[in-house]
Amino acid sequence: MNFSMPDLMPALPEIFVLAMSCVVLLADAFTRARALAYVLTLATLAGAAAITVFTSVPQVQYTFGGQFVDDAMADVLKLMAYIATAAVVIYSRPYLAARDLFKGEFFVLALFALLGMMVMISANHFLVLYVGLELLSLSLYAMVALQRESARATEAAMKYFVLGALASGFLLYGMSLLYGLTGTLALPELAEAVHAGVRDDLVLAFGLVFVVAGLGFKLGVAPFHMWVPDIYQGAPTAVTLFISSAPKLAAFAFTMRILVDGLHPAVDDWQGMLAVMAVLSLAIGNLAAIMQTNIKRMLAYSTISHMGFLLLGILSGTFAGYTAGLFYVIAYVLMSLGAFGLVTYLSQNGREAENLDDFKGLNQRYPWLAALMAILMFSMAGIPPFVGFYAKLSILQALVGAGLVWLAVVAVLFSLIGAFYYLRVVKLLYFDAPAADAAPLRRVGDAQALLTVNGLGVLLLGILPQPLFALCSQAMQMTLQ
Repeated sequence: MNFSMPDLMPALPEIFVLAMSCVVLLADAFTRARALAYVLTLATLAGAAAITVFTSVPQVQYTFGGQFVDDAMADVLKLMAYIATAAVVIYSRPYLAARDLFKGEFFVLALFALLGMMVMISANHFLVLYVGLELLSLSLYAMVALQRESARATEAAMKYFVLGALASGFLLYGMSLLYGLTGTLALPELAEAVHAGVRDDLVLAFGLVFVVAGLGFKLGVAPFHMWVPDIYQGAPTAVTLFISSAPKLAAFAFTMRILVDGLHPAVDDWQGMLAVMAVLSLAIGNLAAIMQTNIKRMLAYSTISHMGFLLLGILSGTFAGYTAGLFYVIAYVLMSLGAFGLVTYLSQNGREAENLDDFKGLNQRYPWLAALMAILMFSMAGIPPFVGFYAKLSILQALVGAGLVWLAVVAVLFSLIGAFYYLRVVKLLYFDAPAADAAPLRRVGDAQALLTVNGLGVLLLGILPQPLFALCSQAMQMTLQ
């Protein structure tokens, strides 16, 4: 057999991140200079972004026997993943240093998790998708348990591991059923086989059920949401910041690759399942968040509702819905980075700013931080002129355009309910007196500057959403052509 060397250019960003992850690991092992791992990680993200931009081409590129794809959607999501990971690293530095967690392990695991996301984003084959998913998941399990002396973090890691293994089992079983039915694990060939007609529609339905259940676990949507609040609360806040942001980009790509690239001919079968999951997520996420007193749990239930909104865009089965979904996941990641970034920044002096009471009277102590938090809460609630409003509006327009008006009405009703707990945070910031024992915060220049950029970005993208939305539309058009 003659072995032909595959074209490595489409996978050059992944190769670079893998090589630099090993460099960071070795540098930390041999020097123990903690700042070196921090600097090398940021340099890796900058280098990967540059490579992604310079190797980007208008055409869809395939390599490794068609198992790996580099398209416009992948480039946009990867660039956003680099930005999100860089923000996490910068926001987390003071938090990690104060708790003796500012170590190379955190940065190496973050880079390996990023590599898993990148593989998921560009996968064109079920096995490649699964390899990327497991690389991401195993890195996140270790990150949650990084604070080894914390019983709560260890418990959260165990729950995450067990439920993640269960989700992987569902996904693998669904893949095996689809393979047995179609004889292929390549997503384009799977789409052709399903379009041509399968010999047993019942097996196809069962395969879809298990695959969608696995996707539901990874997205954290109801009724597969039980891990989200416990992991968000139990993990160190810096790790929660990471889990709540960048992996959502990979989860969106994961869902698009499987359901749109591989199983779009069966859209009538999976559309109903996604509709049920989306409505349950909107209901459970928004109603349960009202009862929370811990802001990490509140934002965890908020994430469940946001992922329900994201599913609404995908289940529309239209180009407008896919574009709206891409725009929505980017907007959500920006909002989540800002919100959890502020929670991480405020967790100083040996205290965790986890309870809603910790945000009382923040405007009287630090008006600018309170204003940034208010911007993010208004945006998450979908109030104009912030980016969250336009993101939700684009999803609703896609639903109406697809004739799913009843789903749009349900989404609006639950968004109104969800506005309550976001506005409750704003009320605490501006109308309640601060706690008597509130200690002064230490100013961290780079983190505070990035928080400012993050918050103002959410406002600016709400006022001028057209450039980002046009980018999402162009990327989706070039990907689906």
